[in-house]
Amino acid sequence: MHKTLIVTNDFPPRPGGIQSFLHNMALRLDPERLVVYASTWKRGREGAEATAAFDAEQPFTVVRDRTTMLLPTPGATRRAVGLLREHGCTSVWFGAAAPLGLMAPALRRAGAERIVATTHGHEAGWAQLPAARQLLRRIGEATDTITYLGEYTRSRIAGALTPEAAARMVQLPPGVDEKTFHPGSGGEAVRARLGLTDRPVVVCVSRLVRRKGQDTLIQAMPRILAAEPDAVLLIVGGGPYEKELRRLAAQTGVSDSVVFTGAVPWSDLPAHFGAGDVFAMPCRTRRGGLDVEGLGIVYLEASATGLPVVAGDSGGAPDAVLDGETGWVVHGGSPEEAAERITTLLADADLRRRMGERGRRWVEEKWRWDLLAENLKTLL
Repeated sequence: MHKTLIVTNDFPPRPGGIQSFLHNMALRLDPERLVVYASTWKRGREGAEATAAFDAEQPFTVVRDRTTMLLPTPGATRRAVGLLREHGCTSVWFGAAAPLGLMAPALRRAGAERIVATTHGHEAGWAQLPAARQLLRRIGEATDTITYLGEYTRSRIAGALTPEAAARMVQLPPGVDEKTFHPGSGGEAVRARLGLTDRPVVVCVSRLVRRKGQDTLIQAMPRILAAEPDAVLLIVGGGPYEKELRRLAAQTGVSDSVVFTGAVPWSDLPAHFGAGDVFAMPCRTRRGGLDVEGLGIVYLEASATGLPVVAGDSGGAPDAVLDGETGWVVHGGSPEEAAERITTLLADADLRRRMGERGRRWVEEKWRWDLLAENLKTLL
């Protein structure tokens, strides 16, 4: 019986977009033919309990390494090889190509017939660094297929690979659960709880880090408020940038018009998307291209919820927007551009509706998990 071993650091309950991508794909594979080898979320009793509870709910086998960061060390490679042999796996999927894809030769020798490695945004950064570029080249030579999110990441990663490996690249983006993210997801209840029922709401759902552009939205608020005095910016998510963002809101004089929810459980995210009239995340590329948006699944989740989106131009983010149809792409880091597009949308309910409906149709046509999972099954 054909079985697959997934080797990954990025797996729930550790939060994040890559983690959600892998978990959603795993749930659409045959659980009797799947084994996941992953790192442990975080040290300590709380992390161990959360991880154990999550693993117990899964329909497939999950094996955890005791470390919080799985690396292609001899010990971890031996354990991956042992799991491959113990469970009779004939295919391997590396949830992130770099660096775990360096295990591929050992797994091939142990009997893996098909090896697929998925790339995200960080591999596009690796492709610009000489030493990391060489590691990507080795991974490309040792695997059957390297997948990419969109044209931006493909073009950068392909340059680090041999021509033969680059020719074997296949697109495999994350998908959207259109049954979970939909226009009736509970936004009114969130608005009521936060006291935003009658206010125009610009919502941003993302981890709070500099690249995502929440600071650009805060800096855009004076212009937005000049046009829409009751508007509010709803910032959903937690992260290391929160204190600085709160300080920026105070310095900009818009604290009364910015609401921070902090981290929100995944099950509550659809309702928080639904609380918005417009979704905005004007992400930008940082560190000379090393810190870049791989795709931006939140734009597609917003589209599935029926919202128009305002996206930044970092990396592959524009791949998640039909510019002028489901929303607009603005220059990341430009409060002026973000404010202009947001105010245009807040002032025109018919435009918001048209863009939201087009986005919903696009998700149903191209970005459903079941369609994308079939592609992965073929690769494996």
